[in-house]
Amino acid sequence: MTAIPDEIARTIIDPFAYADGDRVDEAFTWLRREAPLAQARIDGFDPFWVVTRHADIKEVERQNDLFHNGDRSTVLTTIEGDRMVREMMGGSPHLVRALVQMDAPDHIPYRRLTQGAFLPQNLRRLEGRIREIARGFIDRMAAQGGTCDFARDVAFLYPLHVVMELIGVPESDEPRMLKLTQELFGSADPDLSRTGGRPVSDREGVDSIQSVVMDFMTYFNAMTEDRRANPREDLASLIANGTVNGQPLGHLEAMSYYIIAATAGHDTTSSTTAGALWALAERPDQYARLQADPSLIGGLIEESIRWVTPVKHFMRTATEDAELAGQKIAKGDWMMLSYPSGNRDEAVFDDPFEFRIDRSPNRHIAFGYGAHVCLGQHLARLEMRILWEELLQRVASIELDGEPKRMAAAFVCGPKSVPVRFKLH
Repeated sequence: MTAIPDEIARTIIDPFAYADGDRVDEAFTWLRREAPLAQARIDGFDPFWVVTRHADIKEVERQNDLFHNGDRSTVLTTIEGDRMVREMMGGSPHLVRALVQMDAPDHIPYRRLTQGAFLPQNLRRLEGRIREIARGFIDRMAAQGGTCDFARDVAFLYPLHVVMELIGVPESDEPRMLKLTQELFGSADPDLSRTGGRPVSDREGVDSIQSVVMDFMTYFNAMTEDRRANPREDLASLIANGTVNGQPLGHLEAMSYYIIAATAGHDTTSSTTAGALWALAERPDQYARLQADPSLIGGLIEESIRWVTPVKHFMRTATEDAELAGQKIAKGDWMMLSYPSGNRDEAVFDDPFEFRIDRSPNRHIAFGYGAHVCLGQHLARLEMRILWEELLQRVASIELDGEPKRMAAAFVCGPKSVPVRFKLH
């Protein structure tokens, strides 16, 4: 069995390597070439397989009975962190129990609860309202006199507003939801975390994330009570009054459903939009092509999803002995699906380190694959399409106005600052 060199293994779990970008890309490139399926053995962590090739990630995601989401933590965690969570949660390795942490038989009925709301035919009726929201944010951008931080002023706020309106969260609470989301996903980032980004012990780290989760739960508990008394046409009412197998949702499952909608429901779209504009600001020729031919917007969206890959990993656990890519996987083995690596796989993508709006085909796996494919993918694409249609009509040219910065996180992250200068038509 091949063990990954310590320096490479530490790089791919280092939040600051993801903030750097190049460092983690180089590590994954080395792994795809030299050790595409190998074990990381890092002090303080249980050993885990690192799955770096596109085909192998898809193979794991295809076999939901063989590779489970919920048997161990779905996100890489330390031995001590895992012990603490299990102590807090009565033996469960999860602080929340959303679709991401579920396997059969629970996953499909819980997914079905809100699936209809996210189908393309049902999202079409929202298009007019989403366009109105997008125009409002481009108006705000235009009013800033030719410079703005596109990440903070537009990309973070636009998908947030769309999804909070869908859930039923009032606009006045949106800043709170954004802050909690950034504290949850940015727990290692000096600008975003509750601990100020200083190195913290496992206990402090788990306590910090648990306190964010509790703040979300306190908020959504009150919302549940309200929607049971006064149901509306929103996702909160669906969750509060929904049943699975004829039973109301359990407290943890209901709260977790809200949390995943209120975090992943906007954060990944924000990251992708900010990352796309960063890439275009560095490539004025591609921006000009989009303006000349808006039919390229679909290609821009898929390429920006591949380029940013906001979800960096999920973990899976083997339910029995298996073989993958010629390696023997033992029952109980933990596996890291490395999506940024799969989306730079030279066997699937020509020039994977080039940003190309006309890339075709573009078989990225940023939304996952198989039964656990992202529930909100159609909403994300719709929001991005509308924003680009509106922005390209109004903004004649755009360039960077300072150094963009990425968030430091090894689970979910993207740009946190994209300062730009722009000219309007």
